[in-house]
Amino acid sequence: MRPSLTDLAVFVRVAELRSFRQAADERGVTPSSLSQTVKRLEDDMGVRLLHRTTRSVTPTQAGVALLDGLVPALEAISRTVDTVAAQSAEPIGRLRINAPPPAAYLVFAPLIAEFLERHPRIELDLSVNDGLIDVFEAGFDAGIRFEESLSQDMIAVPLDLPMRMIAVASPRYLESRAEIVKPTDLTANHRLIRHRFPNGSIFSWVFEREGQSYTIAPTGPLTVDDAAVERQAAIDGAGIAFMFEGYVADAISLGRLVPVLGEWCPSFAGPFLYYSSRRHVPAPLSALISFLRARVPHLR
Repeated sequence: MRPSLTDLAVFVRVAELRSFRQAADERGVTPSSLSQTVKRLEDDMGVRLLHRTTRSVTPTQAGVALLDGLVPALEAISRTVDTVAAQSAEPIGRLRINAPPPAAYLVFAPLIAEFLERHPRIELDLSVNDGLIDVFEAGFDAGIRFEESLSQDMIAVPLDLPMRMIAVASPRYLESRAEIVKPTDLTANHRLIRHRFPNGSIFSWVFEREGQSYTIAPTGPLTVDDAAVERQAAIDGAGIAFMFEGYVADAISLGRLVPVLGEWCPSFAGPFLYYSSRRHVPAPLSALISFLRARVPHLR
């Protein structure tokens, strides 16, 4: 019996990810169902395609040969389907995007409703996390990152006007302490709220003004990995926080937080939507790129 394209596509994804569980999570099914699919494919072809242990999944020699032939073939099929679908007035399909919290919450989230309203047949799957991963290896169509995290072989589309990190504290915290005039004042008897990344590293505070630059390694009794907790802690007087201005703009306007060293907090380039220059651009991603160019004035 000739194997189905569905079974072949399942094998390719499991082999690429080296994991039944990750491939199953992408498809919203159980790992056992994909294992049965690959077993059926092996039975149909009369050859073992994957080595399976409790800790790993790796292609056999026959599996590598099949994978090498299937990847370009399936990509060609996808391009053909997208070409035909593009003749329709409305793009169809699933669009998977990976983004860090600041880019997702402050930049991308406000655009989602309008994008989906314009393209009701696109299913948007947005994964928000701070970890730096290979988004294409993980099965995403594109990612959103800041410029320093982009690889050179990516096509990058800017998403927003410049953004800014800013130090803030509550009026109650500041009223009983000496005035903070320069970045080095932060190291003297101040409680600095530390932000921890998924890899365990602590975010450094960088201040710049007129060619001068200071990098502060924050110290204090509080370390968090969530911006909402960090913001609330600063409002409640737990210390000084260093955050994206968009997270605290409302609290500043209401007088619940006060900017600290604002003149030392310059703006920088906002995030970019990026995708591989070596991969076919699916119709839903093409629709998103066109939407962003029309929606964000400076991209036109």
